Amino acid sequence: MFTIQTPLFEDQDIRLGPIDYEHDPEVESRWTHDSEFMRLMGLKPIRPLAPSMVKKGYEALEKEIEEDKNLFYFTIRAREDDRLLGKAVLEWIDWTNGNGYLRLGIGSEKDRGRGIGSQALELLLRFAFAELNLFRVTIVIPEYNQAALGLVRKFGFVEEVRRRQAILRDDQIWDLLVFGLLRSEWAVETREVEG
Repeated sequence: MFTIQTPLFEDQDIRLGPIDYEHDPEVESRWTHDSEFMRLMGLKPIRPLAPSMVKKGYEALEKEIEEDKNLFYFTIRAREDDRLLGKAVLEWIDWTNGNGYLRLGIGSEKDRGRGIGSQALELLLRFAFAELNLFRVTIVIPEYNQAALGLVRKFGFVEEVRRRQAILRDDQIWDLLVFGLLRSEWAVETREVEG
């Protein structure tokens, strides 16, 4: 199991870090011009954003983090060169019941499918369960995001809710799936991987 010496924010190829206001807005602005990434990340209508708009979004995010105390936002960075790869978010935390929601996104298409999402999810789960002492986490995924569905199933998440025909994208109707993982299930998965 994990000890006090287990790194919380670093894995083999990545680390979780804070927002870099000087460089990140330019990078994330490019991601907003990629409709595939934007559709994989969220359910809201998408639109490209200028770096100045992304920076304003970061400022609003930092304010929300300070005021609400139920949001943890991390950038995913390459360990070798500190390049911004994506984002990992733990949000909507219900401290009374020990619940939280996860979101992950790898920005550039060339960085997807290389195990970065697996490493980031492993770190985010370790932070949620071992550091914040949450009881369960939830992740909501549109049916068309096959990579994310494979990732959460690999980590032992259980499909709990299927909202039928909840998303209309490109004249096609998709289900919205809600997955959950309990701390006890994560602990078993972790022991199996270590053993």
